[in-house]
Amino acid sequence: MQLTRPQQGKWIAGVCAGLADRFGISRGLVRFLFVLSCALPGPQILIYVLLWILIPKS
Repeated sequence: MQLTRPQQGKWIAGVCAGLADRFGISRGLVRFLFVLSCALPGPQILIYVLLWILIPKS
């Protein structure tokens, strides 16, 4: 399966949903881990925006 951002079932931009679909894990788990990681210092938001730009829509 190719890495794409889905048109259905996305919340903001579909980055977490696309990553979850690509690796065969729960969308909710990926979203939870992303939100949890935002509590830590680092470039999480910047990486999300870059993936939003780089990952094509399905």
